[in-house]
Amino acid sequence: MCNHKHQSGFTLVELAIVLVIIGLLLGGVLKGQEMIENGKIKNLQNDVKGVTAAYYAYRDRYNAIPGDDLRAAARWTTAAAPVATSGDGNGIVGVAGTWTACGASVLAPETCTFMHHLRLAGLITGINSADPTNAYGGAIRVQQNNLPALTAMVVGLNLCFGSLPAKAAEAIDASFDDGNPATGNVRAAQGTNNFDPNTTATGTNYVESTAVPGYTVCKLL
Repeated sequence: MCNHKHQSGFTLVELAIVLVIIGLLLGGVLKGQEMIENGKIKNLQNDVKGVTAAYYAYRDRYNAIPGDDLRAAARWTTAAAPVATSGDGNGIVGVAGTWTACGASVLAPETCTFMHHLRLAGLITGINSADPTNAYGGAIRVQQNNLPALTAMVVGLNLCFGSLPAKAAEAIDASFDDGNPATGNVRAAQGTNNFDPNTTATGTNYVESTAVPGYTVCKLL
């Protein structure tokens, strides 16, 4: 008498149910990632609007440019460290063509005290002169450009965001300008981390590739 072993396995219906569940899980993960990415881009857009509004509110309140304000030290005599530092009142912020990282205790140049003056005025959050950080971990920094050859920035006072992936950089450009990194009031330079925008602009397109390290995007204030 033969002894046959009973072999069991998944039916086609069971396999179909498993595949459906896996598909739903993958779809949820991808949807969640997309929502996170869209949230970061929304935060960038709000940062642009927030710093821009703070800049114009400061000008209206004190008839001066933050960072360049000649009366800042006399106005905030009891400010916590770092102490309030006045600008030179010459109508520009810092030295054109200088891309300076701003630390928590930095008192110069004016591109660093720009954010400090806004904070002292209660127009943005924070208590020192360090660069604010954007949603992608890069710096939010102002930069004066008086050199037309620096085509990654418009001539004038620029609000710049470092370390942006191509998708976010293009979204910011398209939100406030023409989506072209080389033209308009929003420009971009390609490079690693908080790449110095004192250079020629990136080409006419943002490139979404793992080989591309990132973008610094600058918008005219």
